[in-house]
Amino acid sequence: MKKNILIFSGSSHPDLARRVAEALDLSLGEVKIDRFPDGEIGIRILENVRGRDVFVVQSIAHYPNRYLMEMLIFVDALKRSSAKSITAVIPYFGYARQDRKNSERVPITSRLVADLLEKAGVTHVIALDLHADQVEGFFNIPVDHLHACAYLVEAAKRLNLNKAMVVAPDLGSVRMGRIFAKAYGAEFAVVEKKRIEAKSVQGIAVIGDVKGRDLLFVDDIYATGATLSAAATLCRKAGAERLFALVVHGLFCESATEESPIEKVVATNSVPLPLAMKGKKIEVVSVHTLFAKAIEAIAAGNSLSSLHGG
Repeated sequence: MKKNILIFSGSSHPDLARRVAEALDLSLGEVKIDRFPDGEIGIRILENVRGRDVFVVQSIAHYPNRYLMEMLIFVDALKRSSAKSITAVIPYFGYARQDRKNSERVPITSRLVADLLEKAGVTHVIALDLHADQVEGFFNIPVDHLHACAYLVEAAKRLNLNKAMVVAPDLGSVRMGRIFAKAYGAEFAVVEKKRIEAKSVQGIAVIGDVKGRDLLFVDDIYATGATLSAAATLCRKAGAERLFALVVHGLFCESATEESPIEKVVATNSVPLPLAMKGKKIEVVSVHTLFAKAIEAIAAGNSLSSLHGG
């Protein structure tokens, strides 16, 4: 089975791709990725992919436009080289937050990205904790939507919390918060927030008694940290003790961790940790085995239902 699998890495997250390949006792496929002086991307596949099941690992994060275009060119090269199947392994699906028309004259960019991937030649998608579940429905090809809950909860159990409570930092995280609370075996609370401007958020109410509790805030994306910081500040005023955050995708575009009362942020390695954030109060949990299991199951034609839990 493994003889027919080829795993390639785009340039966005080679460390994760390497770990996935090693977990399957495989080496990454050889590819040459060039950037011309004007910024154009050139790709040459240095492996025979004819009749092979190919998996391309690429997070569409930090430089989403560059990495999305690179993925499209990569897939086109594989299609024109007669690969049997092309699975896009997308640990972080960029543009998933633009999943609906929330005002007049705006795009649904996540649908556009889905169309582009299909048109390029992707035959299957593996994604981790999509920001919006409906993005899965934007595709007309199979999508395996994986979840990192078990990995983050396992890390949380090592924190030795006292009277732990899981908290959703805003109403949009309620479903995810309930799932984590059930997995951890803890009570659940919600913070209602008010967005003042694009980068400014204010917590206005805590739904639940957090006094004397150690809290686990859960969210899918940490971008600026404004939502988590506002929720943590409000909960600290309400009498909460130690504060931690569990996030799937640690973009860390602008860090609010230093000023925030949150003691530690636990994030997966779906996105590479920016150099500026190394040494900060961040713990990274690797999910490479989750992707390796998914790839192995797909190649063998087995069910992935146990990995879809979320």
